[in-house]
Amino acid sequence: MAEVAIACHDPTRLGRSLRGWRALRRVKQSHAAELLGVTQATVSRWENGQLAPDPDGQRAIRLLLQARLDSAADFELARMVRRSTAPVHLVCDLTHRLLALSAARERYCRVPATELIGTSLWPCASPGIIAAEARLGELGWFEPAAPAVELQTGANDGALIQIQDSRLRWVRFQLSDGSFARLAETLAHGRDA
Repeated sequence: MAEVAIACHDPTRLGRSLRGWRALRRVKQSHAAELLGVTQATVSRWENGQLAPDPDGQRAIRLLLQARLDSAADFELARMVRRSTAPVHLVCDLTHRLLALSAARERYCRVPATELIGTSLWPCASPGIIAAEARLGELGWFEPAAPAVELQTGANDGALIQIQDSRLRWVRFQLSDGSFARLAETLAHGRDA
């Protein structure tokens, strides 16, 4: 299911993200190639934008780069999200895997939060969310100082989560491991929000 979300992201951005991940972790291209099951020349071409990863390469890169809550600061962030009185959740920006959610957000879940953690929320996306996701590149979302994005979600009666028509704010930031997370906060419910 996470592959659906990936279609919204430009595959050539994955190469740049891979280069940033390697630099942060001091991983050589040859080792990244080994981890990804490709040649070092392929990694080089991906990172330089000369070649877009094929679907298998995209999947492998996303798996390698997906957000993890590895540090004390990341765990504290997840704890703050869980304790928030606002309807908020935290997802991996690349795969839409749920990392944490507040009790106010959990009220809209059709399954317990413990079953949702680590699951991609993309299959639950409403048409408004899908449209906003498609515009992120033109809004500067993937730049170093990404702006917050506000959107009207529209309603969706998903199997995992019910989405009410609401005004939502997305904020993108980097976790301690170099991956990116997205904080989603409901600002107001309804079309007039």
